[in-house]
Amino acid sequence: MTEATPGRDGTHDWQQAGQAWGHRANDWSCLFEHYSLDVLLAVFSQLGIGNGTRLLDIACGSGLGARVAGAMGAQVSAIDASSTLTAIARSRSPSADIHTGSMFELPWADESFDAAVSINGIWGGCEPALEEANRVLRPGARIAISFWGMGPPLDLRECFKVFARHSPREHVGSMKRLNSISAPGLAEEMLEGSGFIVEHRDQRVSVIELPDAELAWRALSSMGPAVPALINGDVDAVKRDILEVIEPCRDEQGIYRFRNDQNYVIARKP
Repeated sequence: MTEATPGRDGTHDWQQAGQAWGHRANDWSCLFEHYSLDVLLAVFSQLGIGNGTRLLDIACGSGLGARVAGAMGAQVSAIDASSTLTAIARSRSPSADIHTGSMFELPWADESFDAAVSINGIWGGCEPALEEANRVLRPGARIAISFWGMGPPLDLRECFKVFARHSPREHVGSMKRLNSISAPGLAEEMLEGSGFIVEHRDQRVSVIELPDAELAWRALSSMGPAVPALINGDVDAVKRDILEVIEPCRDEQGIYRFRNDQNYVIARKP
């Protein structure tokens, strides 16, 4: 569940992505990763995840998806670019086969899996990751990929704008290219170009809840896109701006609740 991160030349640097998404791994795993639950439940149901399903989780983050799939009876393998996140994932799911590495070079043999999922992990320009997924899936197996939609709702948009405003210009351009997958039809085009047959597109509303401003800041600043701003900007200024833009998301009980349009596409290997 950690997104691809571009290198400064616009290419995908999996090691750089791992460093970015794992920079505050404990905060990410405990405070943010629950954003994916609604889509996880939807796609696992539609993929038929159950006893004995050989499932591959691509860009698994700290392993929430792997844990849920394991509870449903699946035999889970997973990969993520961040060693700090995969360490948490292994602790959560000791029986799963979890690797640190690149989604562009999967360490499994051809036709190893019955299904694959990538929750906000494969983005614009990541077709080689889809081609690798195709290779390791058996014929007839299906894959589900998710990504932020164009909204509404899209409460995190203002946070991403703050991080972009405090980041070097080259990072902003690269993130726009990654997020291009939100455009209607682009995910389907990527999947079809990688050898899949698109079956279904849908969406859920992702919900993130934090009890106070400090935990909201810790959660939001644990995201990979925050890293260029935290490294190159004034951290106090970044925090101030984040807390300002999230104020409309605070309810009468003081809980910060972020709702976001999360799209997913399901496709099948012929």
